Amino acid sequence: MNNYAKYDAPLYDALINYASRGMSSFHTPGHKGRCGFLPLEARLDLTELPLTDSLYECDGCIRESELRAAAFFGAEYTAVSSGGCTLAIQGMLAAFAGNGGKVIFGRNIHRSAINAAMLLGIEPVWIMNRRDGGRGLPGRIYPGDVLRAISDNPDSAAVYITSPDYYGCLSDIGEISKVCRQYGIPLLVDNAHGTHLIAFGLHPITLGASATACSAHKTLPVLTGGAWLNCNDAGAIPRVKASMALFGSTSPSYLTMASLDLARAWMERDGISEFRLLAEKVSDIRALAADVGFGLPHGECDPVRLTLLTRPLGMSGDDAAAYFRERGAECEHSDGCAAVFILTPFNSESDIDLLRNAIAAFPKGAALPDVSEDLTTDGLPIVKMFPREAMLRASESIPSEKAAGRVAAEAACPCPPGVPVVMPGELIDEKCVNILLKTGIPRINVIE
Repeated sequence: MNNYAKYDAPLYDALINYASRGMSSFHTPGHKGRCGFLPLEARLDLTELPLTDSLYECDGCIRESELRAAAFFGAEYTAVSSGGCTLAIQGMLAAFAGNGGKVIFGRNIHRSAINAAMLLGIEPVWIMNRRDGGRGLPGRIYPGDVLRAISDNPDSAAVYITSPDYYGCLSDIGEISKVCRQYGIPLLVDNAHGTHLIAFGLHPITLGASATACSAHKTLPVLTGGAWLNCNDAGAIPRVKASMALFGSTSPSYLTMASLDLARAWMERDGISEFRLLAEKVSDIRALAADVGFGLPHGECDPVRLTLLTRPLGMSGDDAAAYFRERGAECEHSDGCAAVFILTPFNSESDIDLLRNAIAAFPKGAALPDVSEDLTTDGLPIVKMFPREAMLRASESIPSEKAAGRVAAEAACPCPPGVPVVMPGELIDEKCVNILLKTGIPRINVIE
C-alpha cells in the first residue's frame, strides 16, 4: 500500500480511505473483502493463451468451469460472464429474441434489459407488478397476469421477469413457468440478486425457468462483474455464446472468471450449509425488527435478505440508512420507505451483532404516512413509439414539471416503488409528472 502513496490516484485513495473505516458491509460484493480462499493476484491477471482458453470460443479450462457450474445449478448449459449480470441479460435476450419481435416484460425491469431490448428492436409488452410486498414495495408478478399477457400476445418470443427483486420479494416462478410451458413460450428470469437461492431450492432454474441471468458477485464470494447465464432451452443454447460475444468485451477478466470457479467450488463444499445457517440468523434478526416496530415485506422472500420498512417508526429509509451508517453498518440500498441489507456467510459475528444492536436501539417516532399509492400510476402510459425509436431519436432534457404531453426518451424509475413510471416511447401525463417531482427527478429527456 505504501508503494502507491507517492502517486496521485484519487479513486485508489478513496477506496483505501473507505476500507480503513472498518465499516460492516451489508452491500455487494458478497465476499465482504474477507475471502481467504480467493488467492487472486496480479500475476494471475492473464489473457487468452494456449493454456488459459478463450471465453467465447472456449474448449479448455473455461469450458470445464462452465460445465461444472451447469452441473451445480442443474442447467443444461451455463456460460460465464465477467461483464456482470448486464452481459448475461443482454446475451439472454439476444439468444431468445435476437430478431426482435415481442417480449412480455415485468414492469420492474432493470435498465440493462431496457437498453438491450432497444438495441435488439424488441417490442415490449408490459405486465404490472401487484403491490403485495408491503408499504412502498413494488410487489410481484402473478401467474394469472402472465397468462393474460400470453393469451393477448401468443406470438411473443419470451416472458421476462425479475425475481427476486431488490427487496427480496419472490414471484411464484414455479407457477409462472407452468403457464409459459403450456403455451410453449420460454421464461427468462433476471435472477441478479438470487444466485444463492440454489441453497434453498428457490433458484429459478430449479423451479422451471428456461434461462436465468445470475449476478454471482452480489451474494457469493465473487469479484465484482462475475455472473452466470444458465440456460435450459435446447433451441437457444447454440446461440448463447455468440449472443454474449455480441455485447461482451474481447478482454474478459480472468481474475473475475477464476473467482466464479472458486465460488462454485465453495458452494458445493461449504456454501450451501453456510447459507442455511445464515438464514436462521436472519430469521432471528427479522423477529427482533418486527418487535421493534419495523415493517417487513409480505409473502415469500429471499431467506437471507433483510429489508426494513422504516416509515412505521417515523423515519424514511434514507434517514434510517444514515442512522445505521453512523453506527458502522453500511446498507445496500435505501429509499423513501426502506433500507435493504445484503447478508452473506462472509459477514462476521461482530457484523451481525452490530446490526442487531443498531436495530434494537432504533429510535421510535410517529409513523409517517404511506406514500406508495402516490408514487404509482393507475395504468400503463400510452405508447407512442417503440423504445428503440425513442432512444435513438434526438432528445432534449427539460424540467419534469414541463414534461406533460411529451414523449419520454429514457426510462424514469423512482425508488420507491422501483417500477419505472415511464419508459422510452411512452407519453408523459400529469400523473407521471407529479411522481417525478415527488421522487426527486427534476429533469427528464424527451423527444425533440
